[in-house]
Amino acid sequence: MAASMRDVAALAGVSPRTVSNVVNDAPYVAAATRARVEQAMRDLGFRPNSAARSLRRGRSGLVALVVPEIGTPYFSALAAALSEAAEERGWTLLVEQSHGDPQRERRLLDGVRDQLVDGVFFSPWGLRPQDLRERLDPTPLVLLGEQGDTSAADHVVIDNEAAAQEATAHLLGTGRRRVAAVGATSPVGRETVRLRRAGWAAAHAAAGIDADPALEVPVESLHRAAGAAAVRRMADGGLRFDALFCFTDELALGAMHALLERGLRVPEDVALVGFDDIEDGRYATPSLTTVSPDLAAIAREAAACLAGRLERPRPAAPGGAGAQQDEHRTVVAPHRLMVRRSSAAGPPSPADVGGCRDRRTPGAPAAATG
Repeated sequence: MAASMRDVAALAGVSPRTVSNVVNDAPYVAAATRARVEQAMRDLGFRPNSAARSLRRGRSGLVALVVPEIGTPYFSALAAALSEAAEERGWTLLVEQSHGDPQRERRLLDGVRDQLVDGVFFSPWGLRPQDLRERLDPTPLVLLGEQGDTSAADHVVIDNEAAAQEATAHLLGTGRRRVAAVGATSPVGRETVRLRRAGWAAAHAAAGIDADPALEVPVESLHRAAGAAAVRRMADGGLRFDALFCFTDELALGAMHALLERGLRVPEDVALVGFDDIEDGRYATPSLTTVSPDLAAIAREAAACLAGRLERPRPAAPGGAGAQQDEHRTVVAPHRLMVRRSSAAGPPSPADVGGCRDRRTPGAPAAATG
């Protein structure tokens, strides 16, 4: 038979009320008494009824993370970091994916599958700032990633514009002059894309180099296939480029595949920089230069924001009657430019400053473009 609170009290020589205070982390239990009760709990294998304890506190101990795509390396790594940050605070993390669909994001924003969660970490792709301001669910919310309007909730980001400017300036500093921005327009992550494009342009302006609008390369998604397709379009269309700043590492890895497919060398012919520092890039050949967001810091700051919200009385629904104006925090987490082999210093081969010449052996069959 499972041990009861009375059994623990008898073994520790205290009252059941004292055991209850220890179980519920009451602050006024003497340290020696707490240690004795905890030892008795371990000796008897006593497990507190977490459901009942949560009801007494008015909390479930569950928090949710909503991301567009749990299968992509960046969001998978972010979920892992947030899971660790949640565990440190005694929370259990539930993960939902929205696929970037605005309607699904709106449903999740107004209640994560009707789960009783204490708070939500949310990385929306499809919602407008107005949607965030008009949400119906008063559950504490922390936004992750760029949203354009930070008035709806606490917000944890990196400085995407500064990071993109650093990445582009690095490429220009190696002697490259035709740096394409792969992902300059995209149907998803629009605010993040806008800021990274702004950083790309700012780096050119700071270097006194005109940024060719033809080098602002659109993509259909932020995945590998879109990066490969973009490079094939550029090369087939005769667009000259000697470097690529790709707005995600997945785009960069797809671009690298297409470059090598066409006989172009990285970095000798085309230098390459990505964004996100996913594990695949570290083990690619050549290894991928990239912007590395501090995911541990993002997770830690997001958890701190949510914990701060949980300590306050829950307000009325943000868009409902009785809602009050509230100050929301924006926390900027650090990032680093990780310089690796794909952008090694030095100009491209003098025979082809554009970096687009097909270097196949004369008479060799054309490379596949499918």
